[in-house]
Amino acid sequence: MTQATRGSTLRTTQEYIAAEFGSFTLDAVLARMEEPDRLRIRELTPTEEVAYPLLISFWRAADQVLGATQADWPERSGAHAIDSLGLQLYSGILRKASPAEFLTQRVSLFRLYYQPGNMEVVEEATDRAILRLVGFDAVDPLFCRRQTGGLLRSVELAGGRNATTIHTRCALDGDAFCEWELRWT
Repeated sequence: MTQATRGSTLRTTQEYIAAEFGSFTLDAVLARMEEPDRLRIRELTPTEEVAYPLLISFWRAADQVLGATQADWPERSGAHAIDSLGLQLYSGILRKASPAEFLTQRVSLFRLYYQPGNMEVVEEATDRAILRLVGFDAVDPLFCRRQTGGLLRSVELAGGRNATTIHTRCALDGDAFCEWELRWT
């Protein structure tokens, strides 16, 4: 199966860049892309399925523009995605009584944004969990970093206080898979 994402993933990244750094910065990012890709990105609807390589291409262009001065932009973009369109579309999934309830619910937030694959809880306790990316190739560290920011914000919305999210294992660094450790009080 070809890897895909939703238009909302690209839309929220565009919105984040424009809101934080100005529309001129978003234009600079888009200018680094081929004309057909640039036009496609500007016309996407949030629920539209999009080829994953287009998303990676856009994130790489953004990193070329922002990376040197805004090193944490992927994490902040992931948090922004959850705070904005994520809450609008999926508030019932995000707003749970506890982080544990959010992480172990039957509906997968990951699957609503990416295909194929999933984020699976492989270890859990009352104040922590380890999530593993299964069946999806991250392709680029920017994906992992955006997940880190989105997961942190998701745990906070589910009531996790003093939350932290650490990308502890990465397939792109030679590990067998990607994992994130989430902690909260």
